Amino acid sequence: MLLTISTTGTVDKPATDLGFLLHKHPGRAQSFTTAHGTAHVLYPEAGADRCTAALLLDVDPVALVRRGKGKGRGGAPDAALAQYVNDRPYAASSLLAVALAKVFKSALHGSCAALPERAAEPLPLRVEVPVLPARGGPELVSRLFGPLGWSRVAAEPIALDPEFPAWGDSRYVRLVLEGELRLADALNQLYVLLPVLDDAKHYWVAPDEVDKLLRAGDGWLADHPDRALITSRYLSRRWGLTREATERLERLELVRLAEADGLDVEDVDNAVDETTDTEERPVPLAEQRRAAILGALRAADAARVLDLGCGQGQLVQALLKDVRFTEVVGVDVSARALSVAARRLRLERMGERQAARVKLLQGSLTYTDKRLTGYDAAVLSEVIEHLDLPRLPALEYAVFGAARPRTVVVTTPNVEYNVRWESLPAGHVRHGDHRFEWTREEFRAWAGAVAARHGYGVEFAPVGPDDPEVGPPTQMAVFTRADAHARTSATSPNDTTDTTSPTDTTDASDTTSTTDTTKEDAA
Repeated sequence: MLLTISTTGTVDKPATDLGFLLHKHPGRAQSFTTAHGTAHVLYPEAGADRCTAALLLDVDPVALVRRGKGKGRGGAPDAALAQYVNDRPYAASSLLAVALAKVFKSALHGSCAALPERAAEPLPLRVEVPVLPARGGPELVSRLFGPLGWSRVAAEPIALDPEFPAWGDSRYVRLVLEGELRLADALNQLYVLLPVLDDAKHYWVAPDEVDKLLRAGDGWLADHPDRALITSRYLSRRWGLTREATERLERLELVRLAEADGLDVEDVDNAVDETTDTEERPVPLAEQRRAAILGALRAADAARVLDLGCGQGQLVQALLKDVRFTEVVGVDVSARALSVAARRLRLERMGERQAARVKLLQGSLTYTDKRLTGYDAAVLSEVIEHLDLPRLPALEYAVFGAARPRTVVVTTPNVEYNVRWESLPAGHVRHGDHRFEWTREEFRAWAGAVAARHGYGVEFAPVGPDDPEVGPPTQMAVFTRADAHARTSATSPNDTTDTTSPTDTTDASDTTSTTDTTKEDAA
């Protein structure tokens, strides 16, 4: 199992400084005992212009089996030939990551008493791993290393057998990384991503692995586009540990945001907890959005309401405080979000009468769902911008075409207002998961087309301060089904008495024929 690290230098900054940074003298080979074999450090070349350090791990397969007792890939189908015959001796894995952490411990921490300035500055590096398991293929290798500052990420597939090309490629690649990075950053990335790409560990993953992940991922993991995949794989898909790591990473990000904006962490944390838009500060904007939604629902005389994409349940909680909403259903694709919402609502301690008013359902909004039909109103609050644009027609049909509530309330960020967020870089959306953010004109065009296709009318309202130049931070559309308009206009606005007969089972304000009502129920 081999890993090489090379750098180039000049007369003033010779490449042999790599020996100081790694704390291993280029003039001699050194060996270190590990739990599963012996790690050797040697320098195939060591000159002022170029220097290469090699970490060679000689794995003892017997020790691996005895210490592992079948855990990890040693006891999995990968080792079908036997526990003693597998890819561990030559394929980079968590074994190499552990050896790297033991042999280059000081280098991983970025400490070098002899040359502290060299340890703190980027070096021209070339890292090569001849055999790397890549569950996900070369594309995943590029996805993981690409955002980390490397100018070149090459993952060359290794054939199953060069003599039989028809057999195709194996799941192994030859990895080459080139770029200017701090040595400590490069080593920490390798420490985390080698076992992630292998998608296995040779040892039991204990709670202290979260600390190791956060320590090695400091400065790059929190902002990585594939953070969820890295965290899950590194922690062997242990849900509890993955959740703990995610929450701690989010907490670290909150601390950075607070420090950057001169705020208390609690203020930033409240803003994030109240809304999916971390940039929507202060918190009252989220309260204004909920107030606008509640006002639209009350104006529509809605009693049974769907909160589609309910997240952590803030709107559901607000709806339950108003007794006019007799049934509130929160729907979200995320089981974790629903769990948080249940805790927020205290469903387990809720009284029987109150509990009968609320339901939390797991479901995707891009698929039709019979459970969502027959409701007075549906709310899509800060939801549509989290979908890829090609998926919007599916959501449109599921809500307006299949569920067909009488009223639909949609809110979404107004991208024109983003220039008013001082802490938001130009050209950036408000949240990393936003796939798009629309101008007022774009939102109105989309809403108008949806209303026309599905027989709705639509009205628009600002949410938050309405800037004369760029509009409000949030824009809201209220869709009303055309036949609902007809029923409302057929009833006198001053008439508050129930004019239906004892045998009439339709809504008090419904003056349409029985045939029309049947069609509506069927829809």
